[in-house]
Amino acid sequence: MKYIKYLMLLVPVFLYCGCSSVFSVMERSMQYLDGSAFEEKTIANYRAFQQYGVSTNISVSIVENRLKEQSLIITVSDFPMIKLRGTLPLENGDFYFTSLEYIGGNTNGWNEYSLQLLGSGRLVPGLITTFEITEAPECIEISSGSILRYDTHITGNNALTALRNRRDRILKLSEWMLTNDAPRGMSINEFERYWKPVLFPEIVTSRNRPDNWQQDDDEFNRAEDINWNTGYTERTFSQELWSVRNSGTLLRDWEEALPWIYLEYEWENFVIMIQNKIILYKN
Repeated sequence: MKYIKYLMLLVPVFLYCGCSSVFSVMERSMQYLDGSAFEEKTIANYRAFQQYGVSTNISVSIVENRLKEQSLIITVSDFPMIKLRGTLPLENGDFYFTSLEYIGGNTNGWNEYSLQLLGSGRLVPGLITTFEITEAPECIEISSGSILRYDTHITGNNALTALRNRRDRILKLSEWMLTNDAPRGMSINEFERYWKPVLFPEIVTSRNRPDNWQQDDDEFNRAEDINWNTGYTERTFSQELWSVRNSGTLLRDWEEALPWIYLEYEWENFVIMIQNKIILYKN
């Protein structure tokens, strides 16, 4: 019940901050439901805003956990599902990325994980506080995580295996997407509208389906209560995605991990957003 109380208190905050999409509210709500928002306190916070010339709203914070350990947290308003964690800056401001922490909700649960990062940056506080990335963050491997699916909470090695397998599939999907000359820099809603008819013409209205998505000699495979056009699969997708789509696994990934797919697709743009030297203002 205490989490419900916290969520009721947070609704005005969401509205004030301009969280116009259900997606944004869901992401932040999930953090309160699993308690993670209360595990650390903010020691110092610096921000940059779009109206002052940066490409997106950026927050850089020094936080402290219950063991009095301090670290650096970077968040970007366009990607509310993640935060980048780094070491406490040295005297010269240098810090090193340690992890990417993700939590993404869906109508039936969430995926949550910590992914190891390499890279470095510099935060120099003062009358004018500056922040920059000196070595772009590089994703290594998921080191921990959990999954909520309906009323089942999956943890430990079972969650780790499932999350790593899902990441492998998502990376293959995003790699294929990015070879198709598709638009970049989309919002998550624009991303969903653009890609859903391409990936799943079987479940969208006929007017939204790609031209000639079905041919006379196409065969179908029934999985997850859907007849998948295997001919369309082979004409459209790279071979390593054929079985993933025809089995319905791709649709499950889409329904359960859309923010994750969007993140991998737009990862390069995300890095560009935070890569240039930025002037921050202390809260």
